[in-house]
Amino acid sequence: MTVDARHAIHTGRPAKTAWQRGRLLALGSVLAALLLVAHEYVPNRWGDLGSLVQSFLPWLGLAVPLGILAALLRRSALAVLAVLLPLAAWIWVFLPQIRAEAAAPGDLTVVQHNVSDTNTDVEGTAEVLLAAEPDVVTLTEVSDTTADQFTQAFAETLPHHETQGTVGIWSRYPLKGAQAVDIRPEGVDASWDRCLRVVIQREGAGVALFVAHLPSVRFGTGGFETDLRNASGQRLADAVDAEQTETVIVAGDLNAVLADDAIAPLTNLVTAPTTGFEFTYPAVFPVAQIDHVLARGATVTEVRALPRTASDHLPVVAYVDTPWS
Repeated sequence: MTVDARHAIHTGRPAKTAWQRGRLLALGSVLAALLLVAHEYVPNRWGDLGSLVQSFLPWLGLAVPLGILAALLRRSALAVLAVLLPLAAWIWVFLPQIRAEAAAPGDLTVVQHNVSDTNTDVEGTAEVLLAAEPDVVTLTEVSDTTADQFTQAFAETLPHHETQGTVGIWSRYPLKGAQAVDIRPEGVDASWDRCLRVVIQREGAGVALFVAHLPSVRFGTGGFETDLRNASGQRLADAVDAEQTETVIVAGDLNAVLADDAIAPLTNLVTAPTTGFEFTYPAVFPVAQIDHVLARGATVTEVRALPRTASDHLPVVAYVDTPWS
């Protein structure tokens, strides 16, 4: 005798049918579908809830297998049918990213990595990065000591380099016009130094390159705390917007996914590849891509994650089609 039948005998009410059971499960599927298709309307005024939803948006797809399992356990036809809603919503939102496309190779290979300020294996890290055959490597969370070590490790392949605070650039091509970019949020002291701008020189053409490390986000008493990151992202966007060089590349640890509307002031100025899920953090089990290579006046044709290093982030390699080609 089923649980529903025993309940019917005990209460004197007729047992629920498969179309009557699982209403809460069906409601959960409807909510997951709504979040997928209308995530930009989730407000940030309640603990930055909108940023939280957008940061983990692809993972709402888990509502499909979990919903099917729960529906089968509940023996609910209604819940099984409702699972089709988040399935359709996920496909509608992410189909462009999962559609296979042949990527153009590009003419500039950029590797970006948050190497972690606790990384003690500079040699091994450099080996992973150089295996991607980069023209440019941008690093965040470097110290004076590790910057020197990376310079030695990259010397033959990437002889040109500039560092500023905790970020650095190593290049196959000459660099000029290096300057610090102040992206400090209000109230942060001058020791916080996380953005550098240079111009890469190749065959007489120049490309402005920014490497930046935006503040981390945290779960705190106020919810998903993103205020410092958002303020720093706005200052970086202002610098990119003011850049006079036609072609611009922005690389770094932005501590944000590109779907997060909170950093739209920056992402509205640049473009990124439209295919693939290259999650980069945390390295042990990546759930979000927060390390990026973006461009204005050029096309980033592909970004993919590289093997794990001693950092808590995965490195990424990007292929950029510049006006040089």
